[in-house]
Amino acid sequence: MPGLSTALIALVRRDMRLVVRHPSEVIHPVMFFVIVVALFPFGVGSDPLLLRTIGPGVIWVGALLATLLSLDALFRSDFDDGTLEQMALSGHPLTVLVLGKVFVHWCATGLPLLIVTPLLGGLLGMAGEVQLTLLGALALGTPTLSLIGAVGTALTVGIRRSGLLLTLLVLPLYVPVLIFGASVVLAAEAGLPTVGHFYILGAMMMLALALAPIATSAALRISLN
Repeated sequence: MPGLSTALIALVRRDMRLVVRHPSEVIHPVMFFVIVVALFPFGVGSDPLLLRTIGPGVIWVGALLATLLSLDALFRSDFDDGTLEQMALSGHPLTVLVLGKVFVHWCATGLPLLIVTPLLGGLLGMAGEVQLTLLGALALGTPTLSLIGAVGTALTVGIRRSGLLLTLLVLPLYVPVLIFGASVVLAAEAGLPTVGHFYILGAMMMLALALAPIATSAALRISLN
């Protein structure tokens, strides 16, 4: 049996290759994110002050919805072809393998969102230093969204057309990330200290990093049984 590090690297490489072969898994969430943010100026008007005020919330809501859109694919194909069962029976800690899959999901979803965020921030009239704060908040918040979403996805992976149920499960858990992620940017725009907000976002990410893989692996075993 290969070592844990070898198995983890092989899993990450395999999932990365699948992402490359199916670029729609990257393109669709990013396009959804761009469209959601770009439509807001048409709906609320082009007042620069208003756009700067609502900009952080708009971008965070767009990132949240784009992440939610991509969650169903996190374990679905592996569940259908039996890969998840092999992972559970491999003898390696399922929590570590789950972390590998969540990492690939973030690379395919969260990282592209970070890349296009400066363009959307400029569209909403956000200053350069405020955009840096927004990028820092998203860098801490989007992994948390992926980790929390993995728990909900694992619970519903055995249910067909589970999109609504998945949304109801994870959205309440996303709200704290949304609140503190948007508020840190608003604090930066107002010239207020942002360190406390970043500490909270970092603490939420570390808590999710510690607990979500355990909950996800337990939920996957329930779904497999």
